[in-house]
Amino acid sequence: MGRISEIAQINALLANESRCERVAIVGLGGVGKTQVALEFAHQWREKHADCAVFWIPVTNVESMLEAYLEVGRQLQIPNLEQEKAEVQKLVQRRLSQESFGRWLLVFDNADDINVWTESAGSITGSSRRIDHLPKSKHGSILFTSRSRRAATKLAGKNVVSVGEMDDTMAKALLESSLTDRDLLEDDQATADLLLKLTYLPLAIVQAAAYINEIQISLSEYSTLLDDTEQDTIDILSEEFEDEGRYVDIKNPIATTWLISFEQIRTCDPLAAEYLSFMACVDAKDIPQSLLPPAQSAKKAVDAIGTLTAYSFVTKHKTDQVLDLHRLVHLATRNWLRTEKSLGQWAAKVIQRLEYVFPDSDHTNRSVWRMYLPHARYALDADFEEIAGEAKMGLLWTFAGCTRSDGRYKEAEEAYRKVMEGREKALGKEHPDTLTSVSNLALALQDQGKYEAAEEMNRRALEGCEKALGKEHPDTLTSVSNLALVLQYQGKYEAAEEMNRRALEGREKALGKDHPNTLTSVSNLALVLQYQGKYEAAEEMNWRALEGYEKALGKEHPDTLTSVSNLVSVLQYQGKYEAAEEMNRRALEGREKALGKDHPDTLTSVSILALTYTNQGQWKEAEELQVQVMETRKRLLGDEHPDTLTAMNNLAFTLQYQSRNEEAISLMGACFQLRKKTLGSHHPYTKMSFELLNEWRIGTT
Repeated sequence: MGRISEIAQINALLANESRCERVAIVGLGGVGKTQVALEFAHQWREKHADCAVFWIPVTNVESMLEAYLEVGRQLQIPNLEQEKAEVQKLVQRRLSQESFGRWLLVFDNADDINVWTESAGSITGSSRRIDHLPKSKHGSILFTSRSRRAATKLAGKNVVSVGEMDDTMAKALLESSLTDRDLLEDDQATADLLLKLTYLPLAIVQAAAYINEIQISLSEYSTLLDDTEQDTIDILSEEFEDEGRYVDIKNPIATTWLISFEQIRTCDPLAAEYLSFMACVDAKDIPQSLLPPAQSAKKAVDAIGTLTAYSFVTKHKTDQVLDLHRLVHLATRNWLRTEKSLGQWAAKVIQRLEYVFPDSDHTNRSVWRMYLPHARYALDADFEEIAGEAKMGLLWTFAGCTRSDGRYKEAEEAYRKVMEGREKALGKEHPDTLTSVSNLALALQDQGKYEAAEEMNRRALEGCEKALGKEHPDTLTSVSNLALVLQYQGKYEAAEEMNRRALEGREKALGKDHPNTLTSVSNLALVLQYQGKYEAAEEMNWRALEGYEKALGKEHPDTLTSVSNLVSVLQYQGKYEAAEEMNRRALEGREKALGKDHPDTLTSVSILALTYTNQGQWKEAEELQVQVMETRKRLLGDEHPDTLTAMNNLAFTLQYQSRNEEAISLMGACFQLRKKTLGSHHPYTKMSFELLNEWRIGTT
């Protein structure tokens, strides 16, 4: 199709001598914004043969970041896989280099302005994605959006509106989509059909696909449009964000969808099943491996080919991933709802996800990150049909994966649902219920909700002792978890006692080299360290590290946590060189295994900053500490204990540089927040108070 006027406007804006770097194409859903962007990109490339063109879908954060990774690979950014948590920043840095040359970056479906303005956990420094768009006198950025507000925010006054197609353009699109061009010789039928389709490109393409398949005339298809029940179309049109445009006429997209879907159900039932299945997961980045297995690979390929031919789905070029058109997604869900089968399909999706979803082991991270958006979408559905073990199993795995990824709030919500479901199905004292109580306590602890976590841990421990006995491994896990939350609250003596009980019990029940036993060794080392028993703590840490390396390998996250713990106790003893060497190992390993923005990785960054402090490298220490503090605020919140630790450390570095007013102000804020969250009697609160008074006296 030709959108000469719109493309000319884009060209004029990008050719302006004052250098317009951003242009947004705005218009209603289905009007052809993406096609305009594609046509412009092809013309721009023909005009500038040296121009690199990159395409990024922005329907959700996950799809955008995955596309950014592909751009990073095309740009051959060094160490991309190790630093992919920072991929937006890396792409920005590369394209902002004038030496790179000419480029065009297209962001398709940039409808949600919150994606650009909300905090972005994977970006250090500035927290907004809009601030990490590349800038270069050789580069241009093009957005497509249904939202004029988003378009204006992203491109300022450089907004090009895409209106409805005129008769000539619509007829040209229909002609290019039909296999039998002779059908267009019936001028009256052509005009009537295009009018009923309101000149919408998506509706025209869907209609042409059906006509090609069934080999009917334009007037026969037009009759089908008239015969389709208005009530059905109204239902299919529910939630269509642009439904206000269809006044006194049938929604053309919903109508063409229904006609095409009825044909697909008859001729390719598997394609109809796939469409119904995909309507119950996130519409973008659907792995083909998630779809129900077909009788043969050929049937699966044919089914996907059918959906592609009708413009229901589009295939990614680089991998086995599908996108379901937004309006098709809505229409299909609404149709399933009218057929009273949406709940059944949602249940099938839950069962399939529960089957294919890997466990939360760190080696599966790249796989389960691909499935997480679809699990979240499916689990948000509320149907009677999806109650039961499959949902509980998926919730459990989802919780473990999100917790492993440092997404503690999501983990808490999922674990709480599991606990409530098991309480209802099994009873409050059942061992499986108590296990969910224990894991919920861990997610609460991760967020600094120590009192609630302690309460949950005590419930789990008492229940396990009663149901399983004091020496059962699950009981000892509850003992270990309770010890940890007591330690976080500064109750070191009680924590040491509980840790010793857990350690002795696990050595007896599991053996000295079992990973759970090593966890108790590591936890006991920590509480000894907090009590100033550094030599004993170091000895325990070495034992834990050697055991983890043997049992799990040198790169396992638990091994790296053991390395980090050893670093801490070495620093307390003034063994700075050994500590620095060990910390670099922990930091590099965590960046590779977990990503740069994971809470555990930030702990290693924080320790590296302390190393710089000990060496008098104030500038380097301050830069890292600001990064850690700001990132923790985004990920964990302003009042999380780890955020307050970062504030404390930064205050120290400021004070060492004789920036007393800044140091006192920051430590004062840290003290007040620690008093609020940890209580007046917590060792950390007392330490902040004493330092604050000492610094104030020193300035008088």
